[in-house]
Amino acid sequence: MGFGISHRGRIAAILFAAAFGAVTVARAGQEGGPAPVALPHVARLLGQGAPLVIIAFGSSSTEGVGATSRATTYPSRLQTELRAALPARSSVNVLNRGVGGEDADDMMRRLPKIIAELPGLVIWQTGSNDPLKGVPLERFIRETRRGIEAMRRAGIDVMLMEPQDCRVLQAVSGSLLYRDAIRSLGAEFGVPVIRRFDLMREWRIGRTLTEAHLMSPDALHMTDGGYALLARAVSDQILVASGRVPAVPGALVAAKDAAQRL
Repeated sequence: MGFGISHRGRIAAILFAAAFGAVTVARAGQEGGPAPVALPHVARLLGQGAPLVIIAFGSSSTEGVGATSRATTYPSRLQTELRAALPARSSVNVLNRGVGGEDADDMMRRLPKIIAELPGLVIWQTGSNDPLKGVPLERFIRETRRGIEAMRRAGIDVMLMEPQDCRVLQAVSGSLLYRDAIRSLGAEFGVPVIRRFDLMREWRIGRTLTEAHLMSPDALHMTDGGYALLARAVSDQILVASGRVPAVPGALVAAKDAAQRL
């Protein structure tokens, strides 16, 4: 099953991203007002035509386990999506800083190096290995909060990416609490959350990809097709949250309908 994107598919994806990953943007659209800019540093850099460095920070889903090559990981595809969507004068580089198997404690030890690279945006994919490794929920929340605060103090925009919807995590009692914690932290800090769990459910419901084309045989990691869809959704969410794409009235309702037609 192919996943080439049409104009209608692009608009539907943007609506979906606004509805499920940037709730404040969607709400503003419903009220008919201007969309708040949730990624101010990204908006400023893009507005100035200045180089934008994005760091994809996380574990194996960011590193690209399950992908057939480095070029088919979600960070690589995200760079391609953003370069295609933005004006030619825009310079966007997405750096892959994913390390498989890491939990919140591991990533916090690496965070100073991430901050030292001075990115405009960090997309922090987290919360998958913590329930698998038995990291207490309270510690996960505390460490994630500390990380967001450190990046914000350094003048870096932050997006959070929640865990995937997969059989391995479904079998772990309490794993959804880590997903919910990420959503709560996003609301607390006004940080956009890439609702990967919801996205994957919608792709299955809408039959955008079959399970075999979405997930690797290990039932934990995505395939090339899954990473391509994820990159497209993340790109659309960045465009919305940085004000490059206006909020659309009724986005929450329209997204639900449009997702079925992707």
